[in-house]
Amino acid sequence: MTSTRLPTVFKPPIPKTYEELGIPESLVIDLVLRRLMIEGFSSLRSLSGALRLSFQVVETAFRHLRSQQLVEVKGMNGNDYQFVLSVSGKQLASDRFQISQYAGAAPVSLKEYSRAVRAQAARVHVDRKTLRSAMSDLIVTDRLLDQLGPALISQSSIFLYGPSGNGKTSLAERMLRVYQDAVLIPYSIEVDNQIINLYDPVVHTKLELEDPEVDPRWILCRRPCIVVGGELVPSMLELRLDDSTGIYAAPLQMKANSGIFIIDDFGRQLMSPRDLLNRWIVPLDRRVDYLSLRYGVKFQIPFELMVVFSTNLDPGDLADEAFLRRIHNKILIEPVDAQSFDMIFSRVVNGRRIPADPGASEYLRALCQARGTDELRACYPTDICNIIQSISDYEKRTPRITKPDLERAVELYFAKSHNNML
Repeated sequence: MTSTRLPTVFKPPIPKTYEELGIPESLVIDLVLRRLMIEGFSSLRSLSGALRLSFQVVETAFRHLRSQQLVEVKGMNGNDYQFVLSVSGKQLASDRFQISQYAGAAPVSLKEYSRAVRAQAARVHVDRKTLRSAMSDLIVTDRLLDQLGPALISQSSIFLYGPSGNGKTSLAERMLRVYQDAVLIPYSIEVDNQIINLYDPVVHTKLELEDPEVDPRWILCRRPCIVVGGELVPSMLELRLDDSTGIYAAPLQMKANSGIFIIDDFGRQLMSPRDLLNRWIVPLDRRVDYLSLRYGVKFQIPFELMVVFSTNLDPGDLADEAFLRRIHNKILIEPVDAQSFDMIFSRVVNGRRIPADPGASEYLRALCQARGTDELRACYPTDICNIIQSISDYEKRTPRITKPDLERAVELYFAKSHNNML
């Protein structure tokens, strides 16, 4: 894979005026007031850095506040003013703070955000060789790679299904590796004078590369990958207003724009599959989503992401034909064959430097097929090795893959049928 590079399709210039900012002047003034209230003693350069605004824009806001006697100049540092809020300025800042406590990087407009997402839509160029390199830490057949490749190039939604334990989640999480570029993500977005926080350091990986000619309200990140499982509830897919701060948090699909959104164990969420599918049937089809502010203002955002559904349930039991038709790529992740099982086993024991008796892999295969579902799962070697490690730690001895320990581990791993216990 090539090294990450600065994006070239979307490079917003640094705004020097309110008009170029694209957000209301009143919002900029409120941001300056709230920031001054937090900092107490400040300067133009300090405000410029904190609010991610050009010196010219901050200076314009400062002159407005000074003309309204809302700030008091305390000195100069070269051509930079040093100042504090006046008594009336503190009162106004306090009033604005009651409405919203946001005092971070200035937001970008919804229009500019939408333009950026469209411009930075992923375009993937892969073949079997590059895809195998991306999945190099997994044992994947050529047949599966040849199914994944076209699906990734299409950047449409993907449905991974099949028995549990065969690597559906591992495959989905490694799809992010096919992206070889970076994207610009705004710290926040302005909609109807409201602030929506978008950048989330938990899901967005910041890159320490900066272009001095790019609007600092945008942050360079790797394409995001968000994974949710059984904890998914409807509120996570809608704007959430923090009543104490007056700031909206972007929903998960908005944070995942320009990247991948993985719904793991689909069908086992607190949110029913039908509710989720009904919520997303339009976004998946038209690549747009609709969100609403607390007081009813509805607006459109891009839905420019690849949604990956991963499930061990029957697709027909989860969704109707109309929805499945909108998911163009349905890939069955089958149980592994004997050769793949042995390769996984070898990789696990070699990676952990655990010695294994001759024929250990074949013996484990026979034990698993006798005790399990007669199918070999990709997870068995790792899980069984974990148990053997624990057995060795319990008995205070060096771990080794022996037939007796394999039998003990398999005994612990597979549940017995109640009928067999009678």
